[in-house]
Amino acid sequence: MATRDPRWVLKDRPSFALIIGLVITGICALVSFSFDVINGAPVQFFIALVLALAPVPLLLAAVLALDRMEPEPRSNLIFAFAWGAGIAVLVAGVINSLNLHYIIDTAKLSEASARNIAATFGAPVVEETMKGLVLLGLLRFRRAELDGPTDGIIYASMVGLGFAMSENVSYYLGALSTSGVKGLAVTVVLRGVLSPLAHPLFSSMIGVAVAYAAQRSGPERTTYVLAGWTGAMILHGLWNGLASYGGFPGLVVAYLALLVVLVVLIGVVFRDRRRIVALIQRYLPPYEPTKLVTPADIYMLSTFSRRRQARQWARAHGGKAGVR
Repeated sequence: MATRDPRWVLKDRPSFALIIGLVITGICALVSFSFDVINGAPVQFFIALVLALAPVPLLLAAVLALDRMEPEPRSNLIFAFAWGAGIAVLVAGVINSLNLHYIIDTAKLSEASARNIAATFGAPVVEETMKGLVLLGLLRFRRAELDGPTDGIIYASMVGLGFAMSENVSYYLGALSTSGVKGLAVTVVLRGVLSPLAHPLFSSMIGVAVAYAAQRSGPERTTYVLAGWTGAMILHGLWNGLASYGGFPGLVVAYLALLVVLVVLIGVVFRDRRRIVALIQRYLPPYEPTKLVTPADIYMLSTFSRRRQARQWARAHGGKAGVR
C-alpha cells in the first residue's frame, strides 16, 4: 500500500504571523462591538449582530465564486476579511468620531449637519485608507499573489465585506434604538438588501489599482495606487453625499452609480478570466514532451465551454471525487 509523506499534514498549517494577525483583528472586533453594547441594550445588540451576519455567507459565496479559476490562499482571504471586520472598522470608527466632534466644536453646527459633512468628506478618506492598507500589505509582502485585476477585486471585496458587516451592527443598533423596529427594517433594507456590496465596490477601486501596480515598478506603481485610492474615496464620498443631501432622488442616483461600477467590475473579471485561459493555451504546450500534460489536456483547458464539458464528464464518470 502506498504511504503518504507525513509532512502533508503541515501543508495547510497556518503561519504564526497569520495567527497573531487574527488575534489582533479579533480583539479589535471585540472592542468595536463592546462600544455597540455600551451604546445599546445587549438584546438590541444581538439582534443587530444577527441581522448583520445573516447575508455574509451568501455574499462571501458570491465573491469566492469569482475566485474559482485561480483560487487565492485561504489564509490571505481570511486575514483580509478579518482586517476589515476588526482593525479597519475600529480605527475608522474612532477617527470618524473625533472628526465629528471636531466639526461640531469648530463650525458650531448641529449634530445632524456635522454628521452629513463628516460622512461625505471625512469618512471616505479614513475608511478607504484603513481598508486599503491591507491591500498595500499584499502588494508589499504577497506581491506574487496579485496576478491580475481579479485578484485585487477578490481581496478588496473580502476586506470590504468584513468592514460592512461590523459597521452594519452599529447602524442597525442605532436605528433600533432611535426609530424602533420600523427604522431598523428600513436600515436593513437599505444597507443589507439594496447595497450589501457598497464597501466591496469602493475598495475594489484600490484592489484593481494594486493588482496593476504589482505588474509594474518605479513611479508608475505609485501612480496606480494613488489613482485607485482616489477613485475609492470619490465613489465613497459620492455615495455618502447623495444619500445625505440628495433625498430619495439622490439615493436613486447613488444606487445607479454603484450598479454601473458593479457591471464594469464584472466585465473586468470576465476579461481577466479570458486572459488566464489564453495564458494556459500559450504556456502549457512546451510541457507536452515531459508527459506532464497531453494535447487532450491543453484542448480541454483552453476554452470555458470545453472546461465545463470536462467537469461534466468527470462528474458523470467519477462523481464528486472525479470533479476534484
